[in-house]
Amino acid sequence: MSIKSDKWIRRMAASHDMISPFEAGQVRVAADGHKIVSYGTSSYGYDVRCANEFKIFTNINSTIVDPKAFDPKSFVDFTGDCCVIPPNSFALARTVEYFKIPRSVLTICLGKSTYARCGIIVNVTPLEPEWEGHVTLEFSNTTPLPAKIYANEGVAQFLFLESDEVCETSYADRGGKYQGQKGVTLPKT
Repeated sequence: MSIKSDKWIRRMAASHDMISPFEAGQVRVAADGHKIVSYGTSSYGYDVRCANEFKIFTNINSTIVDPKAFDPKSFVDFTGDCCVIPPNSFALARTVEYFKIPRSVLTICLGKSTYARCGIIVNVTPLEPEWEGHVTLEFSNTTPLPAKIYANEGVAQFLFLESDEVCETSYADRGGKYQGQKGVTLPKT
């Protein structure tokens, strides 16, 4: 298994529509000239952007968090250029980019250092072979202060690992429950 380079990522984006929309280089400055948290293709990965749709966790209903019976009222929907996550809480968002993972590839996600150094942790489970959709991102604010996430800027890096052998059963083959997801997707059982 090997990690894939910028050349491979560009080739797969062009020939297999693996990432859409796709940025072939690193974007560090917005169209209006202000600095942003970078996104786009890096040496051995792709830095994704966060869309402007958020679900901010709240405990106003004193609900128990149960992954088998998740109460959607545990979140407040918010749309905007930035999201403020309450202290010691979390929010869900999604990538701007839509992914189509090749059958021989497993994709893992790591948070960007800009956020990690502020106590904001990004969590995403691996994108399995032949999974496709917008990726739901979980941002944990580990600090005792409110924390800000910026929409349409870089938030995490995806690494593409290609196997030396194609899997027998892909995510699409087994009809994975998050296949083709659009928008911020809550837990499903």
